[in-house]
Amino acid sequence: MSGIHENSRSTTGTVTRSRDISPVSGMCPICVRECTFLCEIGKSAFRGREVLYPNPEEFGKSTQASNKDYYLDWSHFQINVEVRGAKGIEADSDKAIFPNVDISTTAGGVPLKVPVIVAGLGSTAVAKNNWPALGMGTSLSGTIMTVGENVCGMDPDAKFDSQGKVIYSKDLKFRVDTYRKTWDGKHGDIVIQTNVEDQRAGVDVYALKSLGVNIIERKWGQGAKAIGGEVRIFDLDRALMLKNRGYIVLPDPEDKAVQGAFKGGVFNSFERHSRVGMPQEKSFVEDIAWLRSQGARKVFLKTGAYNVEAVAFTLKCASQAKIDLLTFDGGGGGTGMSPVPMMQECSTPTLYLYAQVMKGIEILKKRGKHIPDIAFAGGFVNETQILKAIAMSNLGDGHGPYIKTIAMARAPITAAMKADYFVELAARNALPGKFGQLYGTSPEKFFVSTTELSRSNGHNGHKLGSEVPWGAVGIYTYFVDRIGTGLKQLMAGCRKWKLDLLDRNDVCALTEHASKITGVRPVWDIDENAFERILEF
Repeated sequence: MSGIHENSRSTTGTVTRSRDISPVSGMCPICVRECTFLCEIGKSAFRGREVLYPNPEEFGKSTQASNKDYYLDWSHFQINVEVRGAKGIEADSDKAIFPNVDISTTAGGVPLKVPVIVAGLGSTAVAKNNWPALGMGTSLSGTIMTVGENVCGMDPDAKFDSQGKVIYSKDLKFRVDTYRKTWDGKHGDIVIQTNVEDQRAGVDVYALKSLGVNIIERKWGQGAKAIGGEVRIFDLDRALMLKNRGYIVLPDPEDKAVQGAFKGGVFNSFERHSRVGMPQEKSFVEDIAWLRSQGARKVFLKTGAYNVEAVAFTLKCASQAKIDLLTFDGGGGGTGMSPVPMMQECSTPTLYLYAQVMKGIEILKKRGKHIPDIAFAGGFVNETQILKAIAMSNLGDGHGPYIKTIAMARAPITAAMKADYFVELAARNALPGKFGQLYGTSPEKFFVSTTELSRSNGHNGHKLGSEVPWGAVGIYTYFVDRIGTGLKQLMAGCRKWKLDLLDRNDVCALTEHASKITGVRPVWDIDENAFERILEF
């Protein structure tokens, strides 16, 4: 693959002087001394390790992703539509209309109104800053919100006992309570994700016993990286607190020379890293049994996009422990400060990982082993991708699709941030002129779902725009009005009125490569005998 991005990336704020760069190295064909442009090499000469990460200046206000082309994505598949009959509803033109499509699902035993959940959003600032919108938006939508890792450990108000176990966390309690303000108690739920640091601190027991949480999710590694979670710390005292709590903090905030450099402005942020686990089958199975004995009604597992052996090992452990929902996260994205080279070059891209997981499921099925419900993550943003992923997971064995829902992180954060920012612009009379002309200048007008939410009282009587932030309305509009409606339309086109009726016949591959990797039939080879069979009359 061309090295076009190797020396100039928007994620690191770097650029080359020349436009016609070397396709191998990404460097300018002629590199000169008298150049004020900061390419990755040049910026690295000044800032070193900082250039491994997305722009530090945008931390807490952004999410990141790879811009590498992996030569296989959801656009390489097409949805097959039909003109005859209807499945899942009476074949009556007055009844078989797209608004009547049922897109509800059950994932890990949890009923969902829409087949989209929010993956772990933990201690990184962009999650915390947008939590009221994220928490209430997902519960309004009737789906799952996952509180990610390290929340208690990062909480300055958290209290720990003499054994280092958390006994109170203002932040975690806030996140749980926020979700439940608009939760109907039936659809979706709040999930607490735990990594190595969280398990050591007893976050799972605290969440179960003190906060009444029903679901704990264990996490193996990271979705976009394999070295542990990272965040930036802009305060020396906070860096010292985190090191004292056992986190890896770089550079060492206890080092007097480092303190002097920080105070002198040589650098302005510390890196907080968390450890990755060392999972073993026996101890994992025992751990899941222990979690259930502590009161966890359901136990989930989330893992990243590791090599084939790791995928097989994960499926085996999840089957042995009878995990309720297993999430695989394809490589390429991040919500905190995932190292850019790791987002670009590490982790299995989503569709290749998807094919590996499907192969593993087929083997488990043949051997009569427990197969957990599956959620898939990795760059999903719209209903076409969701339909294809769910349909392709139906292996035609009468079970229906093995993928019950899609997990997102970056997309709902974007919906929340965009919604909040435009409300801010409206308050300052600074909306883009065209936007105001088309959609109005007040949130009550430009959020199209306010009417539906008010009519259904889905916000449990809390006033929109004050008790329920407009960002939450933005997420509801994105999940329910956009993705939900779009999915219903596509499914009606396939003549399928229930989500679990989608199967591989509803999708075809557009390239030989896509067909070879996934086993989905190519468009030129679908039922080649149809003409002979149907036209014989």
